[in-house]
Amino acid sequence: MDLNNLVLDVDQHVEIKATPETVFEGLLRRLSDRNTDPSNEPMPMRLERWPGGRWFRDLGEGTGHLWGFVQVIKPPRLLEIHGPLFMSYPAAGHIAFRVEPTANGSRLSLRHRVLGLIDEEHRKSVSVGWDHHLNSVKNECE
Repeated sequence: MDLNNLVLDVDQHVEIKATPETVFEGLLRRLSDRNTDPSNEPMPMRLERWPGGRWFRDLGEGTGHLWGFVQVIKPPRLLEIHGPLFMSYPAAGHIAFRVEPTANGSRLSLRHRVLGLIDEEHRKSVSVGWDHHLNSVKNECE
């Protein structure tokens, strides 16, 4: 077995003409009620904004999908979540969202790393999904 097939590492960023506080709040909104998939179909999530809080898709009547747990939250600079995210199979994931001030506003970056039996379709589409997510925050904040 090739160990490279067990690892996923995505590193992306976007420049946003807004303060770090505005970007961080925009990120939190996009991770919850304003979340959409890459085709812009609504996909509302819930994010409990404290260490140990859940990030999950609530489908109603006690059904849904746990994406992860808040590992670190330090507004307006850092949010880390660990868990399987959209992967419903043996995988351990971690994502870090960082907001850094720049001369023209802020830089929102994400690093998503996974170890596990990664589905090939997820491997192909994860960068597209995160790119959509970052640009959605940018569009909302500018």
